[in-house]
Amino acid sequence: MTRLSSAGRGFVTLLAALLTVTAASATARAGTEPKAPADFVALRTVDPTILQEMRYFTPHNFVGERVDGYRQPLCILTRPAAEALHNAQTKLLRQGYTLKVYDCYRPQRAVNHFVRWAQDLDDQAMKREFYPNVDKTRLFEDGYIAEKSGHSRGSTVDLTLVKLPARPTRPYVPGEPLVPCYAPQQERFPDNSVDMGTGFDCFDTLSHTLDPRIQGEQRANRLLLKGTLEELGFANLAEEWWHYTFKPEPYPDTYFDFPVCAKSLDKAF
Repeated sequence: MTRLSSAGRGFVTLLAALLTVTAASATARAGTEPKAPADFVALRTVDPTILQEMRYFTPHNFVGERVDGYRQPLCILTRPAAEALHNAQTKLLRQGYTLKVYDCYRPQRAVNHFVRWAQDLDDQAMKREFYPNVDKTRLFEDGYIAEKSGHSRGSTVDLTLVKLPARPTRPYVPGEPLVPCYAPQQERFPDNSVDMGTGFDCFDTLSHTLDPRIQGEQRANRLLLKGTLEELGFANLAEEWWHYTFKPEPYPDTYFDFPVCAKSLDKAF
């Protein structure tokens, strides 16, 4: 059997101690992961009929990979916002439509991921679909990326309308050819949304809800979504047809950072 020198034994002891401290620190961090306040809920517990296509859990978004903090494809909202969406869904179902959400509560760590991505000017992988006409150096100046998001307060949702019966949406395949988000609907990625004139998260002025170039059926679809949600207390962000915030917000000045997963809603802690 090989015997270690006293120096060698000392090194092994030090290494073991460092590993123990590292493991303990990791356990402590895991045990102190932020949790959602009691009035945050999973949307599916309030209305299981609303479709969910949580884009930032997937690589089909402007970053091109799953975004930090999205551990499950789960829509989380404050209860007032979720209940207002349920009321909107009830009205829309009678008209042959369903809501579909793309994003709901968004942790601050996800927003930080967006900021890092925007600062990396060499990463242009998803440009052709999501920002074909915008130079990446202007994403902050033009307001497409910011260091804070209303989504982190828990009452903002990105969503669309789907005509019933809803067709399935095929999975996005990383590396597949990309088509500009403002191309005709039959050419864009085959989202089962009604035609809103652009795809979700399209960094272009055509995404402005009332852009005068959007007419006919596309404008009617935007106005149906807008009118339905505004009657129930939501306010639209004029630059994004898909973006709505329930008012009054329960947490107008708080930006949360708990991860998007069912465990964040576990009240037994």
